[in-house]
Amino acid sequence: MAMSGQTLSRTGQSRLQPFEQAPRPMVGYSNDYQAGHDTGLHRHPRAQLLFAIAGVLRVTTEAALFTVPPGTGLWVPADMRHAVRMDGAVQMRSLFLRADAAASGPAAATVIAVSPLLRELILTVCGEPVVWDSRGPIRLVAALVLHEIRRAGTRPLSLPACRDPRLARVATALIADPADARDLDGYATVAGASVRTLARLFRSETGMSFQQWRRQLRMTEALARIAQGVPPARVAAAVGYASVPAFGAAFRETFGTTPAMAAPKR
Repeated sequence: MAMSGQTLSRTGQSRLQPFEQAPRPMVGYSNDYQAGHDTGLHRHPRAQLLFAIAGVLRVTTEAALFTVPPGTGLWVPADMRHAVRMDGAVQMRSLFLRADAAASGPAAATVIAVSPLLRELILTVCGEPVVWDSRGPIRLVAALVLHEIRRAGTRPLSLPACRDPRLARVATALIADPADARDLDGYATVAGASVRTLARLFRSETGMSFQQWRRQLRMTEALARIAQGVPPARVAAAVGYASVPAFGAAFRETFGTTPAMAAPKR
């Protein structure tokens, strides 16, 4: 889970420059990406609200790995280094916010719930030109966006980064297969460290035990798959639960709702 040294291309930087410098408190940015596209490490002088109407965003910062399924957005403060990888084909609709407007958002990178109203407001802003009419009705839409951001609930869809190379090897294996049932004994050879060392590193680097970190990973992956329309029974097996009821109980404890209620409405 160490951050890659790749950086945003000059073409990408040039394309985004008008959105980063627009003389408006908020501008919308739309782009569609193929599965697996990776932006590389980059930063923006303005805060962003990353949102996708389809597909899942995987966003890595120096401190955490965020999973952003439809129905949620990731608030990224100005000048925060991050990389975005597209899990599936992604239809991104995001906002860039000037410093005065960004004061409405969280101080740290945070996954927030995107209500149906906020979703439509984001799409409306994205449909406007970069320099929209500051005297037109769009100014009221922008003000309502900031109101909705302020009142948005947060979602536990992040994992503390594993920066130590030994921990990173364990994290990479678990992310590739959340259902892997091995305990730390089973990962000692993979990591090249003793069980005691791994347990200590998980606590010191992530503030979690190995079991807590893995459970958080499983629940994060579960919500991402549920949001993409995967049936709960398949999701339960994919993230390591032997029974659907046990999975449902863990899901409710984490998110306060059932897998069925979190699934996209058809």
